[in-house]
Amino acid sequence: MTSSTPLRRQPVQQRSAKRVERMLEACASLVEEVGYDGVTTTLIAERAGVAVGSLYQFFPDKRAVVQALTMRNLERFMQTVDGKFGTSQLEHWWDAVDSIFDVYVTMHRDVPAFSKLHFGDVVDMRLLDDRKDNNAVISDRIAEMIAERFGIPFAQIQLPISIAVEAADSVLNLAFRRDAAGDATILGEAKVLVRGYLSTRLPD
Repeated sequence: MTSSTPLRRQPVQQRSAKRVERMLEACASLVEEVGYDGVTTTLIAERAGVAVGSLYQFFPDKRAVVQALTMRNLERFMQTVDGKFGTSQLEHWWDAVDSIFDVYVTMHRDVPAFSKLHFGDVVDMRLLDDRKDNNAVISDRIAEMIAERFGIPFAQIQLPISIAVEAADSVLNLAFRRDAAGDATILGEAKVLVRGYLSTRLPD
Protein backbone atom coordinates (compact mmCIF):
# COMPACT_ATOMS: atom_id res chain seq x y z
CA MET A 1 0.00 0.00 0.00
CA THR A 2 2.59 2.57 1.03
CA SER A 3 5.88 2.99 -0.72
CA SER A 4 7.59 2.86 2.68
CA THR A 5 6.88 1.10 5.95
CA PRO A 6 6.63 3.05 9.22
CA LEU A 7 8.71 0.37 10.93
CA ARG A 8 12.48 0.68 11.03
CA ARG A 9 12.64 -3.09 11.17
CA GLN A 10 10.07 -5.85 11.29
CA PRO A 11 9.73 -7.74 14.59
CA VAL A 12 10.89 -11.29 13.95
CA GLN A 13 10.45 -12.96 17.31
CA GLN A 14 7.04 -13.31 18.92
CA ARG A 15 8.30 -11.39 21.94
CA SER A 16 9.27 -8.45 19.73
CA ALA A 17 5.94 -8.57 17.90
CA LYS A 18 4.08 -8.42 21.21
CA ARG A 19 6.22 -5.48 22.28
CA VAL A 20 5.34 -3.58 19.10
CA GLU A 21 1.69 -4.43 19.67
CA ARG A 22 1.88 -2.96 23.18
CA MET A 23 3.38 0.21 21.72
CA LEU A 24 0.49 0.55 19.27
CA GLU A 25 -2.09 -0.07 21.98
CA ALA A 26 -0.36 2.46 24.22
CA CYS A 27 -0.31 5.00 21.41
CA ALA A 28 -4.03 4.47 20.76
CA SER A 29 -4.96 4.98 24.41
CA LEU A 30 -2.82 8.11 24.66
CA VAL A 31 -4.25 9.64 21.47
CA GLU A 32 -7.71 8.96 22.88
CA GLU A 33 -6.79 10.77 26.10
CA VAL A 34 -4.65 13.72 25.00
CA GLY A 35 -4.88 13.88 21.19
CA TYR A 36 -2.11 13.44 18.66
CA ASP A 37 -0.28 16.64 19.60
CA GLY A 38 -0.10 15.62 23.27
CA VAL A 39 1.52 12.25 22.57
CA THR A 40 5.29 11.77 22.78
CA THR A 41 7.50 8.76 22.25
CA THR A 42 8.42 8.89 25.94
CA LEU A 43 4.75 8.66 26.94
CA ILE A 44 4.16 5.80 24.50
CA ALA A 45 7.13 3.87 25.89
CA GLU A 46 6.06 4.46 29.49
CA ARG A 47 2.47 3.37 28.79
CA ALA A 48 3.70 0.28 26.91
CA GLY A 49 6.11 -0.63 29.68
CA VAL A 50 9.20 -0.53 27.47
CA ALA A 51 12.34 1.56 27.34
CA VAL A 52 12.34 4.51 24.93
CA GLY A 53 15.34 2.93 23.24
CA SER A 54 13.27 -0.17 22.58
CA LEU A 55 10.63 1.95 20.86
CA TYR A 56 13.28 3.59 18.68
CA GLN A 57 14.47 0.16 17.58
CA PHE A 58 11.21 -0.17 15.67
CA PHE A 59 9.96 3.38 15.09
CA PRO A 60 11.92 6.51 14.17
CA ASP A 61 9.41 8.91 15.74
CA LYS A 62 5.87 9.44 17.01
CA ARG A 63 4.50 9.90 13.51
CA ALA A 64 5.68 6.43 12.52
CA VAL A 65 3.93 4.84 15.51
CA VAL A 66 0.68 6.59 14.60
CA GLN A 67 1.14 5.63 10.96
CA ALA A 68 1.48 1.96 11.93
CA LEU A 69 -1.59 2.26 14.16
CA THR A 70 -3.59 3.89 11.35
CA MET A 71 -2.54 1.23 8.84
CA ARG A 72 -3.61 -1.45 11.31
CA ASN A 73 -6.99 0.25 11.67
CA LEU A 74 -7.38 0.35 7.89
CA GLU A 75 -6.72 -3.38 7.63
CA ARG A 76 -9.17 -4.00 10.46
CA PHE A 77 -11.76 -1.90 8.65
CA MET A 78 -11.28 -3.72 5.35
CA GLN A 79 -11.24 -7.17 6.96
CA THR A 80 -14.46 -6.40 8.81
CA VAL A 81 -16.09 -5.17 5.60
CA ASP A 82 -14.86 -8.25 3.76
CA GLY A 83 -16.33 -10.42 6.50
CA LYS A 84 -19.67 -8.63 6.16
CA PHE A 85 -19.59 -9.18 2.42
CA GLY A 86 -18.97 -12.88 2.97
CA THR A 87 -21.69 -13.48 5.53
CA SER A 88 -24.45 -11.01 4.62
CA GLN A 89 -27.10 -11.17 1.92
CA LEU A 90 -26.11 -8.22 -0.23
CA GLU A 91 -28.53 -8.20 -3.15
CA HIS A 92 -27.70 -4.68 -4.35
CA TRP A 93 -24.73 -2.36 -4.21
CA TRP A 94 -26.57 -0.06 -1.79
CA ASP A 95 -26.71 -2.93 0.73
CA ALA A 96 -22.92 -3.10 0.50
CA VAL A 97 -22.60 0.67 0.90
CA ASP A 98 -24.83 0.60 3.99
CA SER A 99 -22.74 -2.23 5.42
CA ILE A 100 -19.49 -0.31 4.87
CA PHE A 101 -21.04 2.77 6.44
CA ASP A 102 -22.08 0.79 9.52
CA VAL A 103 -18.60 -0.70 9.97
CA TYR A 104 -17.06 2.78 9.90
CA VAL A 105 -19.52 4.10 12.49
CA THR A 106 -18.94 1.10 14.77
CA MET A 107 -15.16 1.54 14.61
CA HIS A 108 -15.59 5.24 15.32
CA ARG A 109 -17.45 4.32 18.50
CA ASP A 110 -15.49 1.28 19.66
CA VAL A 111 -11.86 1.43 18.47
CA PRO A 112 -9.54 3.50 20.69
CA ALA A 113 -8.21 6.65 18.96
CA PHE A 114 -10.13 5.98 15.73
CA SER A 115 -12.44 8.90 16.45
CA LYS A 116 -9.38 11.17 16.77
CA LEU A 117 -7.25 9.81 13.92
CA HIS A 118 -9.78 8.41 11.44
CA PHE A 119 -7.47 7.26 8.64
CA GLY A 120 -4.69 9.69 9.39
CA ASP A 121 -5.66 13.13 8.07
CA VAL A 122 -4.95 14.77 11.43
CA VAL A 123 -1.31 13.69 10.99
CA ASP A 124 -0.72 13.78 7.25
CA MET A 125 -3.09 13.81 4.27
CA ARG A 126 -0.91 11.07 2.74
CA LEU A 127 -0.20 9.03 5.84
CA LEU A 128 -1.41 5.72 4.36
CA ASP A 129 0.23 6.06 0.96
CA ASP A 130 2.68 8.76 -0.06
CA ARG A 131 1.36 8.64 -3.63
CA LYS A 132 -2.27 9.62 -2.90
CA ASP A 133 -4.36 11.06 -0.11
CA ASN A 134 -5.85 8.91 2.64
CA ASN A 135 -9.45 9.10 1.44
CA ALA A 136 -8.35 8.01 -2.05
CA VAL A 137 -6.78 4.91 -0.50
CA ILE A 138 -10.05 4.12 1.28
CA SER A 139 -12.32 4.85 -1.69
CA ASP A 140 -10.22 2.78 -4.11
CA ARG A 141 -10.32 -0.22 -1.76
CA ILE A 142 -14.09 0.14 -1.39
CA ALA A 143 -14.57 0.53 -5.15
CA GLU A 144 -12.52 -2.60 -5.79
CA MET A 145 -14.65 -4.63 -3.40
CA ILE A 146 -17.95 -3.38 -4.82
CA ALA A 147 -16.74 -3.85 -8.40
CA GLU A 148 -15.75 -7.44 -7.70
CA ARG A 149 -18.90 -8.29 -5.73
CA PHE A 150 -21.43 -6.82 -8.18
CA GLY A 151 -19.62 -7.12 -11.49
CA ILE A 152 -19.40 -3.36 -12.07
CA PRO A 153 -16.29 -2.12 -13.90
CA PHE A 154 -13.89 -0.46 -11.46
CA ALA A 155 -13.29 2.44 -13.84
CA GLN A 156 -17.03 3.16 -13.83
CA ILE A 157 -17.33 3.51 -10.06
CA GLN A 158 -13.92 4.76 -8.95
CA LEU A 159 -14.80 8.47 -9.17
CA PRO A 160 -18.38 8.18 -7.81
CA ILE A 161 -17.17 6.14 -4.83
CA SER A 162 -14.41 8.68 -4.22
CA ILE A 163 -16.92 11.54 -4.16
CA ALA A 164 -19.28 9.56 -1.93
CA VAL A 165 -16.46 8.86 0.55
CA GLU A 166 -15.54 12.56 0.70
CA ALA A 167 -19.16 13.58 1.24
CA ALA A 168 -19.79 10.89 3.85
CA ASP A 169 -16.58 11.80 5.68
CA SER A 170 -17.70 15.41 6.08
CA VAL A 171 -21.20 14.54 7.28
CA LEU A 172 -19.91 11.84 9.64
CA ASN A 173 -17.53 14.37 11.18
CA LEU A 174 -20.55 16.60 11.81
CA ALA A 175 -22.46 13.69 13.39
CA PHE A 176 -19.65 12.95 15.83
CA ARG A 177 -19.08 16.60 16.64
CA ARG A 178 -22.73 16.87 17.65
CA ASP A 179 -22.69 13.67 19.70
CA ALA A 180 -19.72 11.58 20.86
CA ALA A 181 -21.63 8.43 19.90
CA GLY A 182 -22.72 9.88 16.56
CA ASP A 183 -25.92 11.88 16.15
CA ALA A 184 -28.41 9.26 14.93
CA THR A 185 -30.40 11.70 12.79
CA ILE A 186 -27.32 13.00 11.00
CA LEU A 187 -25.98 9.47 10.49
CA GLY A 188 -29.27 8.59 8.84
CA GLU A 189 -29.07 11.65 6.63
CA ALA A 190 -25.53 10.70 5.63
CA LYS A 191 -26.79 7.33 4.38
CA VAL A 192 -29.55 9.04 2.42
CA LEU A 193 -27.07 11.47 0.90
CA VAL A 194 -24.62 8.75 -0.19
CA ARG A 195 -27.26 6.40 -1.57
CA GLY A 196 -29.05 9.24 -3.36
CA TYR A 197 -25.89 10.37 -5.12
CA LEU A 198 -24.63 6.89 -6.00
CA SER A 199 -28.05 5.86 -7.34
CA THR A 200 -27.54 8.39 -10.13
CA ARG A 201 -24.10 6.99 -10.97
CA LEU A 202 -24.18 3.24 -10.31
CA PRO A 203 -26.38 0.74 -12.18
CA ASP A 204 -29.37 -0.84 -10.44
